[in-house]
Amino acid sequence: MERKTPLYDTHLALGGKIVSFAGYQLPIQYKGITEEHMATREKAGLFDVSHMGEFLLTGPGALASLNNLCCSDLSTLAPGRVRYTLMLNSDGGTIDDLLVYCLDKERYWMVVNAGNMAKDYEHIKVNLAEQTTLEDISDTVGQIALQGPASAEIIAKLASPEHIPEKYYSFIENANIGGVACLISRTGYTGSFGYELYCKAEDAPALWQKLTEAGADLGVVPCGLGARNTLRLEAGMPLYGHELTEEVTPLEAGLTFAVKMEKTNFIGKSALSEKGEPKTIRAGLKITGQGIARENCPVLAEDREIGAVTSGTHLPYMNGAYAMALIEKEFADIGTKLIVDVRGRKVEAVVVALPFYTLLPIKIYEITKRGKK
Repeated sequence: MERKTPLYDTHLALGGKIVSFAGYQLPIQYKGITEEHMATREKAGLFDVSHMGEFLLTGPGALASLNNLCCSDLSTLAPGRVRYTLMLNSDGGTIDDLLVYCLDKERYWMVVNAGNMAKDYEHIKVNLAEQTTLEDISDTVGQIALQGPASAEIIAKLASPEHIPEKYYSFIENANIGGVACLISRTGYTGSFGYELYCKAEDAPALWQKLTEAGADLGVVPCGLGARNTLRLEAGMPLYGHELTEEVTPLEAGLTFAVKMEKTNFIGKSALSEKGEPKTIRAGLKITGQGIARENCPVLAEDREIGAVTSGTHLPYMNGAYAMALIEKEFADIGTKLIVDVRGRKVEAVVVALPFYTLLPIKIYEITKRGKK
């Protein structure tokens, strides 16, 4: 039986088109993917991400557990900071990509992908260091993402400055956002400026309403999974099951920054060492011919298949068709002309830099220091 997030009734009341995703009933869109995408780039979008999983690791061994499980060096993660990292299998493939929140040196949150929750939990449980406790708190947590350049001004209406994180990948654990107790984080999966807010599951509808009211005059709109996907693709962010799988290493996926081979050890390190430099890597493609490159479309060079598309669609802000693909490294230089086989049609493409979209700066410090209006 598929599950519902704490905001399911809110989505129905707003006319959200509900679909099945990762075992949950979630909105794919409200008024339209393009409208929601552009609102997030130019104003603000509100997303229900309560389907994500949250695990709490506590105890004197929690850090040792994380450093064994994850390929990043989490010993440098300070309280109040967040880090993107990955868990690998013994072959170096990716079990999941996730965020780790350091609440203090003996308490950490792991935020994992919804479709991987059960698999991740079992993997973590059997690889814990001594003096570590693992707790799945997913059902008790609601998560809302407020993304877009107007996000800072919306949050400033609801919270005092000391409750608003300023630095990217930082958070305030005990924040008050419009009267709702939250953990508020300067993170997101859209490539736009924004926040992710975690609250008690039962408080999620009230928090959604507060954010909606505060953003009414700033153009905030509710957004579904469709816009979340086009936004993350435009921002060049990998999606598990597409750019990342148990057969794809983080080095092949272009996530070298998250892999610290100088660490004493982590699960999958020896396999990565044995594999050496990846022969296949993630690349960005701009479709210059007529067509849309979709997942699994073969990528060709000199009439030879050199890889396949992992994600692709028309990107609203970029106003064109783009894709990410895993291709042979020798063909991944910027400007290389390739062909994508779209259901038997040969469509021209060119390798371009990732991300396709780059965040425009906004004056976050000036906005958040205003405090409540």
